[in-house]
Amino acid sequence: MDILLTHKHNYGLSFLKIHQIFQICLILIFGVMLGSLAGAVSYSPVAGQEGSTAIYMEDPAFIGWAIGYENYETGTDVDEVWQTPEYAIGKAAGTSYDIVSLGRGGRITMTFDPPIKNGEGWDFAVFENSFNDYNLELAYVEVSSNGVDFVRFDNISLTPDPVSGYGSLDTILINGLAGKYRQGYGTPFDLSDISEKPEVQSAIVDISRITHVRIVDIIGDGSFFDSESNVIYDPYPTVSSAGFDLDAIGVSNGAPYPDGSITEGPSPLPPEQEGEAGFGGQSGCFIFTIF
Repeated sequence: MDILLTHKHNYGLSFLKIHQIFQICLILIFGVMLGSLAGAVSYSPVAGQEGSTAIYMEDPAFIGWAIGYENYETGTDVDEVWQTPEYAIGKAAGTSYDIVSLGRGGRITMTFDPPIKNGEGWDFAVFENSFNDYNLELAYVEVSSNGVDFVRFDNISLTPDPVSGYGSLDTILINGLAGKYRQGYGTPFDLSDISEKPEVQSAIVDISRITHVRIVDIIGDGSFFDSESNVIYDPYPTVSSAGFDLDAIGVSNGAPYPDGSITEGPSPLPPEQEGEAGFGGQSGCFIFTIF
């Protein structure tokens, strides 16, 4: 002990003390890593993988489809050949051509009779025409029971960087947005998820009889945001048939989610930022030896 004390007086910190601090730092870092892993539950993966909530267009749960449309407002960079809103009426086609393009920032409202009801599971699903699982064009989804007052579903996008026109998105970082799955597979929406919204609580929007579903294209250049104020990125720029390409909206009135799918759980952690924790960051653990 006397030797260690002398060593400490001579050099500021003993070798034993440095070793103890190093062990504490390792324990803290390991604990943070374990905590992060425990809290990171990804959103639904691509269609066909275990845990996916993708709904196939031939699913027997579908009992109806949109019967009409209103207020088709085209955005920019969409050729006339893709501006046929009637293609979004009726059953999903699951092809690249039987669709209506919204253009950058465009929108369309699809109508339903009988109205969509709020059942126990997912109540309707929105189909886009992505040709693969990763080149995805996204849109907000809003509902109304009178065609005037709309409520938007909460949504989240954790894509960390801009995406080129032919770039890729990871579905496990996306939730609550239409366009999450490839053509032939719909993104399901549960009206119970908006039951606490002020418009629903005040009966301005009646989720037991939804007559209108509005799809609003998201421009993926970083100018649009999710419900938590994260930037939403999707392929940008695209031309000719830019923006969300709507195939159809199918109704189930509360069908169960696919077996094994994840419908609840904590949000996945945002992509790790350099310097956030551990060595090399402002909140990291450092050992200084004084000589």
